[in-house]
Amino acid sequence: MDFQTLERNGSRAVIARQGAELTALRLGGRDLLWDAGALWPRHAPLLFPVVGALAGDTLRHRGAAYPMPKHGFAQDRAFDWQGGSETACALELRDDDRTRAAYPFPFALTIRYTLAPTSLRMDLALHNPGREPLPASLGLHPAFRWPLEPELPKAAHRLVFPTDEPGPLRRIDAIGLLTPSLHPTPIQDRELPLHEGLFLEDALLFLEPQSRSLRFEAPGATSLVLTWEGFPHLGVWTKPDSGPAFLCIEPWEGYASPAGWDGEFSDKPGSFLVEPGAERSWSLTVSVEG
Repeated sequence: MDFQTLERNGSRAVIARQGAELTALRLGGRDLLWDAGALWPRHAPLLFPVVGALAGDTLRHRGAAYPMPKHGFAQDRAFDWQGGSETACALELRDDDRTRAAYPFPFALTIRYTLAPTSLRMDLALHNPGREPLPASLGLHPAFRWPLEPELPKAAHRLVFPTDEPGPLRRIDAIGLLTPSLHPTPIQDRELPLHEGLFLEDALLFLEPQSRSLRFEAPGATSLVLTWEGFPHLGVWTKPDSGPAFLCIEPWEGYASPAGWDGEFSDKPGSFLVEPGAERSWSLTVSVEG
């Protein structure tokens, strides 16, 4: 089975086996997810075992070099179904010969989707079945329709945070590595007015956000609320000058390698370690209000 559809009280979510990717989401009578057009062929990829790019697209471990694409390989792997119902399903990816050629560690990554009448919850867990610490990064990359309503201008939208966000803002360079410069945050009075000019230098990276939720809203539109647990970083991204398209709101644990850094992956800034026999967990809930 390549896809599984969850349905409840008019809400609908479609999950693909490939990448365990959410490919459609309808809540509150509205289709919320980008349709993966030619501009960007993804809906909501799962980022693992890296978030962003490594220097030279290479993972280094104990003197050996392993090829590792930007955002890792999970988004391009077929997961195994772990059961499901009308309103929930789970998928798992385990290490095999192919993953160990790029990432020489045993692991078990699971994601569970649970649909409610006005929300979808994603629960992720990373288990280390090995005998040594497991270094990794993990992130979500959902792309939501922007504008939320077809007749609204994109510049009418904003992100609203529940707490003050003093920043700073970080950026990535032309080859996707984290620059050392700190930039003033564009968030003022807990609000980020959205316009395409924000993304002329690629994504907005908030590596120390105080909030663990935000609201994506516009006058006259149903608001989209994201709430996450376990993810300490946040990325916001789109392709500028694209017309009606998407806005990616991305909770992460991990980020691109700092420019000039090319060391052991287990020492990489932003990576975390899962001890042998242990498990780490994260969640994201997408809901509608109004």
